[in-house]
Amino acid sequence: MKSNSSNKKMGLSTILTIASLIGIVVLLYMIDQHGFLGSYWTRVLRLSGVYAISALSMNLVNGFTGQFSLGHAGFMAIGAYVTSLLIIPTPNKAIQYYVTPVLDFVGKMHAPFWLALILGGLLAAIAAFFIGFPVLRLKGDYLAIATLGFSEIIRIFITNLIPITNGPMGLKNIPASANIWWTTGICTLTVVFMLRLMDTSYGRAIKAIRDDETAAEAMGISLFRHKMMAFMMGAFFAGVSGGLIASVVGTINPGFFRFTLAYEILLIVVLGGLGSITGSVVGAFVLTISREWLRFLDNGFSILGIIKVPPIAGMRMLFFSVLLMIVILYSRRGLFGSNEFTWAGLFAFPGKWKNKAANLFDSAKQKAGRKK
Repeated sequence: MKSNSSNKKMGLSTILTIASLIGIVVLLYMIDQHGFLGSYWTRVLRLSGVYAISALSMNLVNGFTGQFSLGHAGFMAIGAYVTSLLIIPTPNKAIQYYVTPVLDFVGKMHAPFWLALILGGLLAAIAAFFIGFPVLRLKGDYLAIATLGFSEIIRIFITNLIPITNGPMGLKNIPASANIWWTTGICTLTVVFMLRLMDTSYGRAIKAIRDDETAAEAMGISLFRHKMMAFMMGAFFAGVSGGLIASVVGTINPGFFRFTLAYEILLIVVLGGLGSITGSVVGAFVLTISREWLRFLDNGFSILGIIKVPPIAGMRMLFFSVLLMIVILYSRRGLFGSNEFTWAGLFAFPGKWKNKAANLFDSAKQKAGRKK
């Protein structure tokens, strides 16, 4: 009986998953072909998908491996510049380098968008390999400071490579190849890769390192090798996300990849939940969409048509910060904690909240009775 019940549940979950995927594809078609959401919100969704990939790459290192790294902005910069230099047409490159001429081989090189993304990710992974040797022997805050320092070194290095990167002026007129299909498709592939990875022996090994390094080493797990592989894979996806964001935004410069970008991605990871793939994706969409939706606060608004609030610069970020503080205070492990989305969990969600509300009501009633 139990096996039949579990088979029915699995069959229902499969049907719901397929139906959801079909619905998402239809929605993406409406957005792409018919302008269902308009160009502005379509761009916001594209950015949300890119930030989801960045958050997944950081979660692989910080959430699943337990290494506090803040170097993702540097890896995103590598991917962004490599991808941009490969997809910008040659005539457009020559126009942009008006202070120092572009190197001949840089001006002539060109590649399809998909290949440029892969090369950007691979070069970011190679950079992570060389950075990982000195920094991955550190732990905790020391590792965070070291990776943040190397991220800034990468940014300064890009700033001074004027014949290649155009220095502080950056690159403009980057082809908008990363449409809604590209960002959503690569985000989906990243999620599938992460889910499959966590089901392998390698995924279980990096989780063991996160939980207890001493016990993991005693079981024969090579700490440095597994940390390095996770660090390089995270850098690869960070580089891919950097290439995507360059194509979505259309212009990049070294200032775009300051350490504050790493903090934004870390905020998404913490908001969604460390060690949760679902949390990273949901956190990226919630953070990106809500920041744009709250822009009306900067322009002034009225409450019930009676109280008029004048335009105040920064009101949006203030209100947004308060909302984040409330979420973190009442859900310290993030929206999902270390859990993943399941259909069974979704259907059981109302019942869980009903039980929690009943328990809170009972405890309040008992406290009131004691006071009497």
